[in-house]
Amino acid sequence: MPDRDTVPAVLGDLRAVDGALYAAVAATPTPALDRALRLLSHAADHSKISFGVAAGLALLPGRPRRAALAGVVSVTLASAAANLFGKRMVRRHRPDREEAQVAVARHVRMPESASFPSGHTASATAFATAVGVVLPPAAVPLAVAVGYSRVHTGVHYPGDVAAGAVLGFAAAAVSLAVVRGLG
Repeated sequence: MPDRDTVPAVLGDLRAVDGALYAAVAATPTPALDRALRLLSHAADHSKISFGVAAGLALLPGRPRRAALAGVVSVTLASAAANLFGKRMVRRHRPDREEAQVAVARHVRMPESASFPSGHTASATAFATAVGVVLPPAAVPLAVAVGYSRVHTGVHYPGDVAAGAVLGFAAAAVSLAVVRGLG
């Protein structure tokens, strides 16, 4: 059993790594990526990408329609878990973009909600995972790009994104169980 000082020390080290990764991304000039990642981050607001893909899949019978249902259920679960529970329980402050000198060309609107976990990443990961299990050709690395875009634009730490991805995988697992139970 770890002593009383071990857990706080490990958490402190993880925060230090998280901050260093955030600072490294902020300090790396990437003018060719900045606009595209800013647009991707914005397009993922309110799961617009996922719902658009789900609408297209829902037009097709069979597996594509089941994939759409699994994806929408997973986004709903992930978003609720991240925004109604995770952010309210942890209440981590957003990164300070000015202090980290994140290029203004990368900026998206800074959300007012807590930083941990990343709801964008949770929802995108949940959707991609659930749809990918039901309809493997639809699985794309879009969720990874959405998660990275949140760090790149300066609104999340990498740890927020990692936690969002874990939450998204869990939401997809529950969604797939629910959809299997219906069909």
